[in-house]
Amino acid sequence: MDDTALQALVLPFLDGALSPPARLLFLRARNGQGLQQFRSLHAAVAIVAEQSFRPFADALPLHGVDVTAQAVGRFDAVLLLPPRQRGEARALLVRALEHAAPGGLVLASVANNEGARAIQADLEALAGPVVQLSKHKCRVFWLHADAARIDGALAQRWKDEEAPRLIADGRFLSRPGLFAWDRIDAASALLAAHLPPDLAGRGADLGAGYGYLSCEVMLHCPHVCEIHLYEAEARALELARENLARCAKALLAAPTVQFFWHDVARGLPQRYDFIVTNPPFHQGRADQPELGRAFIRAAAGSLAEDGRLLLVANRHLPYEQELQRQFTRSQVLADAQGFKVIQAQGPRP
Repeated sequence: MDDTALQALVLPFLDGALSPPARLLFLRARNGQGLQQFRSLHAAVAIVAEQSFRPFADALPLHGVDVTAQAVGRFDAVLLLPPRQRGEARALLVRALEHAAPGGLVLASVANNEGARAIQADLEALAGPVVQLSKHKCRVFWLHADAARIDGALAQRWKDEEAPRLIADGRFLSRPGLFAWDRIDAASALLAAHLPPDLAGRGADLGAGYGYLSCEVMLHCPHVCEIHLYEAEARALELARENLARCAKALLAAPTVQFFWHDVARGLPQRYDFIVTNPPFHQGRADQPELGRAFIRAAAGSLAEDGRLLLVANRHLPYEQELQRQFTRSQVLADAQGFKVIQAQGPRP
């Protein structure tokens, strides 16, 4: 990936504008050329990386960077790559300041077309004036934490706004930054409405998010005895655990549930009688149909001989060819609201 935000993030250290810290926390950390350049030039810096998205988290230890899903403590510098979602980004700015030692550096980088100007303004409103430079079509900005300048009331408000909350008339817990975080996604709802009631045995939900589809399977498919949720974003999986526990309370006999923080594109470790999925299809602003095709391949490789895949996708996404390669037969169960629900059977060896 051409990670221009990461390249811009380390630029102040590479050109001498900033001195390297002794201990550094990297929030929403990603591996890439920029990080490797920084480590080559400043090998003595102790880096702790926080990343809750499994594909990015898996890449960091391969290049010698310690990674955690939840950082603790204070650091001489906190670097961050804020996400697109404004509420999540604001809460991350607050966390960066909380993890910075007194006088510690807080440094962020955002692509211009991902809201760089707005996020810079948010940091200034929260903690005072910043130093800013532009490079690689990104904006890099930093300050040194000063408790006297931090707007405590604003920090608390932004933390509260990003905290988990009930949505969908109180059915589910969700939070900003997750996919379709404040509603039931229309594509997932279409798939739920066409779940075959005879689904049975052990199943999996790929890209489970906060657990909506798995809950619908539990409620409407009484012959299911076990369901496994696979989700790459740990922040979503944390809420899925709570939502499935809430859902189970409505049943006399709930299926066994297991949760996996896992990159589905790398395959699945177990075999299943059925799989449901609303696969991701974009990264940033670009459609990436290969993500959905990887989910199809993972499903085909893990289904029993007579197993079923139930998939929902945007109508324009070209999944049929991959389905033909991986399964002996498939059919469209529904085509509405710009989405298609497909059932595929007979996974090829």
